[in-house]
Amino acid sequence: MSGAPDPAANAAPMRLNKFLSETGVCSRREADKWIAAGRVTLNGTQAGLGTRVAPGDQIRVDGNLVGPKQAPIYIALNKPVGVTCTSESWVPNNIIDLVGHPERIFPIGRLDKDSEGLILLTNDGDIVNAILRSEHNHEKEYIVSVDRPISDLALRMLGDGVRIMGRLTKPCRVQRIDRESFRIILTQGLNRQIRRMCSALGYKVRRLRRVRIINVHLGNLAPGSWRDLSAAELEGLLPAAGGVHPPAAD
Repeated sequence: MSGAPDPAANAAPMRLNKFLSETGVCSRREADKWIAAGRVTLNGTQAGLGTRVAPGDQIRVDGNLVGPKQAPIYIALNKPVGVTCTSESWVPNNIIDLVGHPERIFPIGRLDKDSEGLILLTNDGDIVNAILRSEHNHEKEYIVSVDRPISDLALRMLGDGVRIMGRLTKPCRVQRIDRESFRIILTQGLNRQIRRMCSALGYKVRRLRRVRIINVHLGNLAPGSWRDLSAAELEGLLPAAGGVHPPAAD
């Protein structure tokens, strides 16, 4: 007597980096690095960047078996100063230890160790690059305090674009808060961009706090605390990241 067909048995092979991201162990970009470094095996053999995974294949990272895809997790954290945005457990004061989530998650992008505020974490590798791609023009909003009164001219220059690292930053929205602080909304994320922009104009950043990513606001979330994203936040965030949606509940 034959049983019902198993859909998984007929599933098409997928690229290894996509498989790893869908299981929630890392993003696709990080998966490529792990594969290139020889940390990933397929059925006991070192995998390559073009490797495809078929149903029944056994995937290991550093000898640890990688399981099936997990339910998607999306959380918001108010990162304090001094915490490093890395999933590497050997790094002191890393963001994963701070969150202490029972499932394996990783940050979407980063905030410098000496910066604070909103950062998103997930186990959904597909959403990471979609949110981080500069061509999508996703907004990130910051409140910045500098070491001395900032002039109206400097604020206009920040908004028009500042040359850092050999390139001109994209135009952005800047609004004064008081003599030494301002609000800035970026659509790109160069390395230490705001600090470099301020430095180029002769100012030193005293405090940098991110308060919004796309439609997700920091609100009154306490430093070091995190929360799951609401249904309304996901409804706006996931389409902005390219139409990625969590699976429907059973």
